This record gives sequence, structure tokens and C-alpha cells, in this order.
Amino acid sequence: MLGEVAVTQYACFFFSADIISTVEFNYSGDLLATGDKGGRVVIFQHEQESKNRPHLRGEYNVYSTFQSHEPEFDYLKSLEIEEKINKIRWLPQQNAAHFLLSTNDKTIKLWKISERDKRAEGYNLKDEDGRLRDPFRITSLRVPVLMPMDLMVEASPRRIFANAHTYHINSISVNSDHETYLSADDLRINLWHLEITDRSFNIVDIKPANMEELTEVITAAECHPHQCNVFVYSSSKGTIRLCDMRAAALCDRHSKFFEEPEDPSSRSFFSEIISSISDVKFSHSGRYMMTRDYLSVKVWDLNMENRPVETYQVHEYLRSKLCSLYENDCIFDKFECCWNGSDSAIMTGSYNNFFRMFDRNTRRDITLEASRESSKPRATLKPRKVSTGGKRKKDEISVDSLDFNKKILHTAWHPKDNVIAVAATNNLYIFQDKIN
Repeated sequence: MLGEVAVTQYACFFFSADIISTVEFNYSGDLLATGDKGGRVVIFQHEQESKNRPHLRGEYNVYSTFQSHEPEFDYLKSLEIEEKINKIRWLPQQNAAHFLLSTNDKTIKLWKISERDKRAEGYNLKDEDGRLRDPFRITSLRVPVLMPMDLMVEASPRRIFANAHTYHINSISVNSDHETYLSADDLRINLWHLEITDRSFNIVDIKPANMEELTEVITAAECHPHQCNVFVYSSSKGTIRLCDMRAAALCDRHSKFFEEPEDPSSRSFFSEIISSISDVKFSHSGRYMMTRDYLSVKVWDLNMENRPVETYQVHEYLRSKLCSLYENDCIFDKFECCWNGSDSAIMTGSYNNFFRMFDRNTRRDITLEASRESSKPRATLKPRKVSTGGKRKKDEISVDSLDFNKKILHTAWHPKDNVIAVAATNNLYIFQDKIN
């Protein structure tokens, strides 16, 4: 699973508004969507394999680009609402068009992406250039015909779901019934119907009567891939709650509570900060879920609540650097994680543009770097190692020389193939298995 990885391609952008804030493959893996801080969505399409160049195995080229969100201002609270795209989620394809949900801090939008390669010609009331014709000069009735034209990809907003969140939206997740989805902010989770924009159902509310008593916030939420009544949400305290919507309309009482007991000997000032969960993902099978905290990735069996079945250290060598990471605010970075299509491997990001991959069967792991210097197209990525002290080997990099401004927060794995997308600040890299 963790063999040689080759660079397929990367796309480079330039301005701070181009910093990528989310990456997501659609259900087939043919489309890859990215959102950025400027409120734009860029969709890449998988090009079919060419007989002339079979070694490419199909590249991803820009398919559509559109402005999803604009900056807004809340006049009641005197707050600016950023246009930054927090999350993108695809809907399963039902017809020729594609649909996706995108959200910023406050507003969720449903977009339709469709193709047009024909246009109508031969109108009765207007000329080919669009000017209206004099009705008195029309002597015969023409039947308009469809003529071929250059392919045009259109993105149009079909629904806008607004005014339901007081706090910043951190998650959206499409339910397995393909009719509903949930959205989560710091204190509440709402359930929406895709056809209804003017109301949603509040299914989780952890806001205390007195905000001074607030001890934790919701950090991520996701629907179960097969059971439409089940969802999970994680908290800043490092706990995960699984809820069943059949039990009650308001799911304040969880069905299962996942928490790993803390080792008292390792407790420090930073313990609560680094235990905060930044991402939670169900496996495709629905049997497991994966959580990412600051230093590790944990895999939980849904049938065992008291401890994770697997724990993978992402960058344990940073434990001695927590003080400086706290001072530069990097300790609050929210790293995402993802499964491969068969749930046999997981991937997550780190600093210095490193990303980590773990094989669950062999327990092997690998550290790779996404950088313009080492990532020329078709080049093979070399494993990287971090020296934690003592004598540094030739190919190792010292902990003290890691660049904490270069970080990989957002990653995505193709649902079927060993193709991965990695967002390194304002660059998108796409990697695939090495072809022998």
C-alpha cells in the first residue's frame, strides 16, 4: 500500500486569497473540488487515459471555476463575514449534472454544475445576434434547431441555506438518505432538507444558560455512511459522541461516548489543547471512525467506546516544542485526515509540507513532502525522516529546522484509486502510485 508515490501534477497559485481551505473528491473520483480563502471553488476533472501517453493514467485539469461566496457584513453584530470556503461536500450524482454544497462561516449554498454543448438557433422574434426582429417583416414560421457549440460548464446556485447559525460553521455532511444533511457550528448542529431553505431542525445544542460555564465546543460532525439516523460529533475536550436521531428529536443525550483515559503522568499545561479533535471521519464500511488531534490519529471501533483500537503518532517529535508552538499559535492548527477507498490506509498532514500515510494492515508508515523543489511531474517522492536529537543522518531533517509556516491541513484520497490530493498552503499537489 505504501509503495513508491509519483507526482502526477501540481497547480500553483499566488495570492493570499488563493490559500486552499478545503479539498474534496466526488463519489466517483472523477471530479476534485477545492475551496479557497477568496470564496472561490475550483473543480478539476479527471482526463481519461490517452493511448498515446498511457503513463499519465489521466491527469486532473481545470473543469470549472466560480465564485461561491462573497464577503458580507452583519450590521446587527458589526461583524465581517469572511468569504473563505470552510467545507465542500459533493452529493451523489443522479443525472448528467453534478451538485455540491459549499459553506463559509454562516451561509451554505447548493451548486449545480452542468455542461452545455448545444445552442438553439433560428428564432422567429430575434436575429442570430440577439436583436429583436420587426414583427411585420416576419413572413414565415421557423422551427428553432439545436446546433453544436463549444463545451461550456455552468455553475448555478440552486439553494441558499442561511440565517441558521449564530456561530461559525465548521462542518457539513450529507446524509446517506441523500435528502438531508447536517451543519455544525461551535455549539449547535442543525439538520436540513436539501429542498427546504427557510427552516432546519436543531438536533444538538450544547450552549449553556450561562456562557461562563462553557467548557467545550463542537469541532467536527459527520453522518454515518450507511445509517441515516446516526451521526457523530467531536469536541475540544477530545471526546466523540455518537447520536441516534431515532431516540429523540433533540440529541443532547448521546448513544455512545468515546474517550481515551488520560495518562496522569503525561499531563501538562498543553494537554487539553492538544487533545482537541480537529477532524472526525467514518470509514467507508461504517464500522470504524478516525479522529485527528494535534499529535496523533486514532481509529475507533464503533462497538468499543473506552479506547481506540489503533493510534498513530503523526509528529510526536513536536511534543518538546509545544511551548514555542503555543506562542506562535500553531498549536491551534486544525489538521484533517482521510481514509483510502478500502479503509486499509489513512493519511493526514503535518508541518514543513510533510504528510503522513499509515498502512493499517502492515503498520508501516511513511513521511512524504509536497514541495515544488522535490515534486517535478512524474518524479518519485523520497521518504523523509525527522531527526529528533543526537547525530543527524544524511537524509534527515532536524526538528529545529522545520518550517511551521508550511503546513498541510487539507488532504483527500480518491474513493477508488491510489490517487491523493494535498493542499500545501496555496498549492495543490496530486500524487499517484508509482507506475512500474
